[in-house]
Amino acid sequence: MSALTDLLGIDVPIILAPFGGLSSVELTAAVSDAGGLGSYGLYGYDGDRIRETGAALHAATDRPFGLNLWLPQGDEVEPDDGYEDAARALAGYFAEVGLEVPARPARYLPTLEEQLDAVWDVRPAALSVVFGVPSREVVDAAHERGITVIGTATTVAEAVALEAGGVDAVVATGSEAAGHRVSFLRAPESSLVGGISLIPQIADAVSVPVIAAGGIADRRGVAAAFALGAQGVQVGTAFLATRESAANEAHVAAIRATAADESVLTRAMSGRLARGAANRAVTEIEAAGAIAAFPAQNWITGRFRAAAGTQGRGDLQSLWLGQSAPLATHDTAAEVFAELAEGLPA
Repeated sequence: MSALTDLLGIDVPIILAPFGGLSSVELTAAVSDAGGLGSYGLYGYDGDRIRETGAALHAATDRPFGLNLWLPQGDEVEPDDGYEDAARALAGYFAEVGLEVPARPARYLPTLEEQLDAVWDVRPAALSVVFGVPSREVVDAAHERGITVIGTATTVAEAVALEAGGVDAVVATGSEAAGHRVSFLRAPESSLVGGISLIPQIADAVSVPVIAAGGIADRRGVAAAFALGAQGVQVGTAFLATRESAANEAHVAAIRATAADESVLTRAMSGRLARGAANRAVTEIEAAGAIAAFPAQNWITGRFRAAAGTQGRGDLQSLWLGQSAPLATHDTAAEVFAELAEGLPA
């Protein structure tokens, strides 16, 4: 046992990365049941959906699990900011999947307060947050309910700010990681630090447990993370490629086929910088340049991306994956977990 496993009430310091829009109850429960911490991403979920998801998770596993929220950064746009230009630029993709271009929604996202009220009702073992430092009120409310708070940092300065804000552990997420770059003190383009540099510097800078993320897909990555000062690892892409994942066949195929130097950082799909495969939609949207701000871009592309997913159209989806995608070779969560566990210190 370690400070991190004691903190989370788990047996093995392996954490499933939370996936915004790609989390599944089955995968979360599988990692928790194996002795790690299954995590579930709640991006865009309203209160009712969070409560329903929490009930499903409690029914699927009696082990600890975590929920993840995106903190508002203050730059989220109103529904009239950039939407019309983006809608015109993306109209062809809607036609390809047989949809009309949707009207501007009344709101893009639920409020953080609505989401937190539901999280308190669910009472997960852990609440992880990205894109900022949770307020002292949020940290205190979590602790009053016995919920561990985990922050996410892309730089040393962010890790220091998170510890000062009262979080119980910090995820050090290197630039190799899949999905959104969750930087919050500086622009993500100015916060691209690889894990081998980031992990030991954060471990030296904070006193709370450090969880390494980004580029870890097998026992070698786990062993390296612990040698660099981490007390746990958070793994995304390797689990995303398993049959328990919510990723569809086209997404899994992209993970299997994308070399380390072929993933890209792009704002095309969401308006915020994220790492994934450079498919046709990403390439064309980047070239056209009509990208609305977040979350407008994420909302409108999400409508045709969902349809593309049901149609097996990988060219029109967000194919999030990390630079270690070629190492994601296992088909089940149990196989991935067993492989990662082989890298833990004796």
